Amino acid sequence: MLESNANTNAHPDDSRRRDAPKTANASAPRAPRVTPLKDGPLLMEGPVEIVMPDGTVQLSERPTVAFCTCRRSLRFPFCDTSHRRHVRLGGRF
Repeated sequence: MLESNANTNAHPDDSRRRDAPKTANASAPRAPRVTPLKDGPLLMEGPVEIVMPDGTVQLSERPTVAFCTCRRSLRFPFCDTSHRRHVRLGGRF
């Protein structure tokens, strides 16, 4: 008697199955990581493409980019540490 195999109709690529274990792929890009600092900037791990208010795109290859949240920076949207000279009342973070 022949036994029937329940998986004969399964796709040969098991990674398409929902219950397939998820493995880390070293070549897959990592999700961007943003760290808000209390009374300070948002730190984003680079490299980063920044779309400026005028529509131009700037590329930063730095390992970490600091974005201003106090809007006092002379280099806005980048942080220039202007927040250190002012007391922030009711900070968001």
